[in-house]
Formats: sequence, C-alpha cells, structure tokens
Amino acid sequence: MICVGGILDRIQSPEDLKKLNLQEMEQLCKELRRFLLRAVSKTGGHLASNLGVVELTVALEYCFRLPQDKIVWDVGHQAYIHKMLTGRKEGFSALRQLDGLSGFPKPHESPCDAFAAGHSSTSISAALGIAKARDLQGRKNHVIAVIGDGSMTGGLAYEALNNAGRENTDLIVVLNDNQMSIDTNVGAISKHLNSLRTSNRYQAFKDNFKQFRDMVPVIGKPAYSVLEKVRDSAKLLLLEGAVFEGMGFKYIGPVDGHDLPELIELFKNVQQMYGPILIHVKTEKGRGYPYAEERPWDYHGVSPFDLRTGDPLSKSNKPSWSAVFGKKIVEIGKHNPKVVGITAAMCSGTGFQKFRKEFPKRFFDVAIAEQHGTTFAAGLASQGMIPVFAVYSSFLQRAYDQIIHDVCMENLHVVFAIDRAGIVGADGETHQGVFDLSFLRHIPNMTVLSPKNGWELEAMLDYAVNVCKGPVAVRYPRGTASENFEMQRLPIEYGKAEWIAKGEDIAILAEGHMLDAAYGAVERLRAEGKNPSLVNIRFIRPLDGEILRAVAEDCSHIFTVEDNVRDGGFGSAVLEFYSDHDIAANVKNLAFPDVYIEQGTQAQLFAKYGLDAEGIYQSIKKTLGE
Repeated sequence: MICVGGILDRIQSPEDLKKLNLQEMEQLCKELRRFLLRAVSKTGGHLASNLGVVELTVALEYCFRLPQDKIVWDVGHQAYIHKMLTGRKEGFSALRQLDGLSGFPKPHESPCDAFAAGHSSTSISAALGIAKARDLQGRKNHVIAVIGDGSMTGGLAYEALNNAGRENTDLIVVLNDNQMSIDTNVGAISKHLNSLRTSNRYQAFKDNFKQFRDMVPVIGKPAYSVLEKVRDSAKLLLLEGAVFEGMGFKYIGPVDGHDLPELIELFKNVQQMYGPILIHVKTEKGRGYPYAEERPWDYHGVSPFDLRTGDPLSKSNKPSWSAVFGKKIVEIGKHNPKVVGITAAMCSGTGFQKFRKEFPKRFFDVAIAEQHGTTFAAGLASQGMIPVFAVYSSFLQRAYDQIIHDVCMENLHVVFAIDRAGIVGADGETHQGVFDLSFLRHIPNMTVLSPKNGWELEAMLDYAVNVCKGPVAVRYPRGTASENFEMQRLPIEYGKAEWIAKGEDIAILAEGHMLDAAYGAVERLRAEGKNPSLVNIRFIRPLDGEILRAVAEDCSHIFTVEDNVRDGGFGSAVLEFYSDHDIAANVKNLAFPDVYIEQGTQAQLFAKYGLDAEGIYQSIKKTLGE
C-alpha cells in the first residue's frame, strides 16, 4: 500500500469530496499528485496525462453525483485520479499488474466507471448512447464525456458530435485541451483549438449586442437580425467554438483547467443548462512534475522510474523491435525515394523519429485517424509511391474496412509495419494485439510475414518494400528484439518457411518470435531422447505448402505456436491447408483462447496460457500421453 496521509486518506468515495471546503480540496489536489507520482514511479503507467487532469477530476466529482451521474472517459489512461477518488487508491500498488488494478476504466471494478475505454475518440459516442438510454427510461441524471484534444483528431468524435447536436439531448462534453495526444498534436483541428485562446471577445460582443437589442427594440431588433447573419459567417472564420456551435452545441470556454474554484462554479452552472454543451478546458500535461512538464511525450506511458531523476529504473542496451524498424526504414528510405512514412500520432512509439528527421517531406502524421491513414496510404500507392504505415496492432483494428476496400481490393502496394503485435502486457485487454493474424490472413491479395529476430525484421522490411508488389503486413511484438538464431540468415523468398531443425515424429511450427519459446521446448524434448523438427514459418500468408507436406509425411504429431488468438489464426490456416489438400495430419494449435487477455507482464501471460517454453513442452507431453 502506498501511503500519503492527510486529506486523501479521508476520501473513499466522491461523496466524501462534498464534505470538503475549497482550501481542503486544493490541498487534496497536491496530495493526489504526490500519490500519483509515488504509485506510478513504482509500477509504471500513464503519468503525464493524469498529472494534467487533477483539478478537472476533483471538480467534476465534487459537482456531480456518481454513480448516478455518468462520466465517460476517453481513452481511459487519464482516469487514475478518478480511480483514487472512487475507492480504489489502495489498489495502486498493483496497478496494471496481473490480477491487479486496471490502468483503464472498468465497470466491473466500480459502478463509478460508466464505460470501459482503451482506444481513443469513443467517449462522445458512448456518452450519447447512455444519455439517450436515460431519456428513454425517464431518468434525469447528467452524462459527461471527457475527451482529450488528441482524441478529437479521430473521425469518430465528429460523427458523435454531429449526431449529438441533431439529437439535442442533454449531454456535457468536456474537451481537455492539453495540446497533446501521445506525441505532439498535428493537423487543422489542433491549430484551430490553439487559435481559440485569443478570441474571448466573441461572447462579450454577443452578450452586449443582445442587451442593445432589448434596450432599443426599434433599432436593435432589425440590426440584430442583419448582424446575426454576419456573425454566423464571421465566427466560422475567426471566433471560438464555431465548429462545435455549428454542430448544435453550446460552447463554453476556454477555461483554465487548473483553476479549481472556476471549474467548480462552471460545472454547477452548467447543470442548470439544457441540450448538448461543450466545455473547452485548457490543461497542462505533466503538471506538477518538472520532467513531465518539459517532456510530456516521454512521460505519457512510463516504466518504473526514479522520482528524483526521472530516469527508468531498468534500461536495456539491446534495441527494441520498434528501434530495429526505425533504423532499417531510414536505410531503405535513403535507397528508395518512393518510400514514404505514415504514423497515426505514434511517431516515437513506432520508431519513426529518425525517418521524420531525415525525410520531413516524405513523412506524414495523420493524427489519431487509422482509417484515414490507411486510405491515405492507398492514395499514395495508387500514384506509384510506397507508403509504410507503422501502427500498433490493436489500433489497426479500427481500419479493417479500409484495408479490405481501399488497399487489398485494389491490390495496392501498401506496407503495414504492425508494431505491438501479440501480447503487449500491462495495458491489458484493449491493447493486446492478438487478432491481427486472424483479421488479415483471410483478405485476398494480402501477404503477411512475421520475423523471428531483429535481423529477420530488417530483411522482411526490405523484402516488403522493394520486392513485394501488393499489400503486405510485417507484424512484430513489443519489447527487446530477439537476437537468437542470428547465424541463420536465409534470404526471404516469397511464401517460403525456414527449417531450424529436421527431425521425426514431432514437429513444431512457430510464428515469429514464438520460435524462441518453441526452441526451449525442443531442447527439453531432446534431453529425453526425442528428435523433433522445428520450423520458422515466416509467411503466415501464403503458407509454405512444400514444408507443410514434408512435415506431415515425417511427423505424426504437429504443433503450431503463435502469439495470436487460436480462432482464425496461423494454426487454423495450417489445418485449412491440410484439409484442402486431403492430407491426413494430427495438428494441435497452441495459441491464446477465445477470451480477452488480461493485463500482466508478457512473461506472466505467456506462462499462464501455456505459451512459454515450459507450457509448450507440457502440451506436447500431454498430447503424447506422457
């Protein structure tokens, strides 16, 4: 348990907030930041975003009544303070750990968590649904969506705003404007929000002119009618809130998101208003911790770190898979001027920083807009460019239709560099990248590769860019790139797997980095006098039919191993191949089951689901009846 003492120890629910005076609440904000820093420095987690919403969260939960009123958090990684105020601060010693407190809102954890979140731009849609359900059921509670300005770069947010304005139901949207998503925000919406800081004169002008109209009705009303038309045109170009007012929202702001008295007064007043309302709140990401204030992008998601220095407690001198990608794509870009890079607000996370610096005109950050990024890539490819879209596996799910319709149906040469494929660990269900093999391998024209180590990732990227002609995906996991099997550098050949060891009776077909765990199982079997075959499958689509036939001829027991769900994955493809070719084969698929995989370290989760070396070995022994 992490102890801070003081006022925070008296807060077990939002109702306890209502017993505090303003001075006590301001002291509470200091204690919350101190508690947050101590907790996250020990466990890791999302830091900068939560430091920025302390006063905002306190004001919301002081003014509204949870769980009757519903607060829907966008993305969810800004909800740590909310969790502390709703009876869960004792759980922060196990934040994002196996069987511990989730780093995201989870309704099963607390009735104060109105809706689960993990990906961005969803809060307004969910909140509108909750609000309409309230209306249909005759209830009178408030519904509030809290969305960051980074999430406002996602198209789903605007679809929801448009729908909410048309429905004209009571809904409060709090736009948390900290000028950040994970990397610095980009695009026209971000520029528009930044420009709003200089235009407070609009509301004062409107109020003053209404007074003039009412005081001098003969002159005022006709003049108001004319000037209202001018106002509606001019504000679209110049004045704050025009985008939101045009969608049917009452716009309020911008408001200082760290001024607790102002926030409390505002939220109390807003409760008396009707219809859709958008409150524009300015906050500082990383507030209260100098290192996070200076470099909020570095403290978005952190591993355990030293509070005094801000440095991680553990460092690896070995490159990550993302770093291997980043280095190689620069090399490829130097030799091929047609190569362009695309990211969806994840430049640093995907390792694209050096490419952006080296080729600024050939690099595009499309913001949190994976659907647009995919079709944008298709447009580039249609004109002879070679776009490389680096994107996390779980985020690529958002662009499924565009992959099929705009890239694969047109057979365009778009390269998807799929980072964080497979188990990612502490972020849990919403971020585990265990579905991409299943949703990619059945799409016509798509080629899917998975590397066993850092060298093979480089070779596959080179192949995907310079040799492949149609859509191609290279998927690789989170963490340090494997350096095993470095001496085996067989060139990449379309649809060809790689023999690691030829044996008899038992064969293990491994996907990507799972080769390491499979090899560990092979060594255990060899120690018992067995001689299993081991294959690095390399291509998930197309499969190497020659090796699959050879394996079926020589081995009576075949095991597939993958960092993906079992349903529709690599193992399913092997079964389909044998069925389609009338080949009798005894195949067992080792993969993640049909559940959402919880949080925990990667090692813990592989062990729990029998996909580490010991688990693979035990599955083989069980199948053999031993």
